[in-house]
Amino acid sequence: MAIEKVRAYFQELGIEERIMEFDESSATVELAAEAVGTEPARICKTLSFLKPEGGCVLIQAAGDARIDNRKFKDQFHFKAKMLKADQVVEYTGHAIGGVCAFGIERDDVDVYCDESLKRFETVFPACGSANSAAEFTPEELEKYSNASGWIDVCRLPEREGA
Repeated sequence: MAIEKVRAYFQELGIEERIMEFDESSATVELAAEAVGTEPARICKTLSFLKPEGGCVLIQAAGDARIDNRKFKDQFHFKAKMLKADQVVEYTGHAIGGVCAFGIERDDVDVYCDESLKRFETVFPACGSANSAAEFTPEELEKYSNASGWIDVCRLPEREGA
């Protein structure tokens, strides 16, 4: 199970007690927010995109954020193309609903944090299963996910019409 992989990774960091497991599903932003008891925007979703040369880019973003295709292309110099479900498992080791950037063992997977997360004191990413989460500050998220840094490739609902 992918959650066991994340648990082992967190154990190496001394933070395995931060994993929360729920009786109900937390596979979507809305379900995760309900399970955690927070607003959907504070759920950290992990979006996965295919790199043209192989490999993928994982972007950790706020639950209410959407990829801005122009910003994405300006940042990465290729068009945003999301991975298919089987590719997500292949690259991350996690199934859709529990995708996270923790414990990724492939060298061809690049991890970033989107600026949309910095609005919050803490955020809640999944931990490898469709009924798990952990609470981290944005700085902790960047550190524990081994992110390459902060980028701005999303738009927020209030800015969509602008």
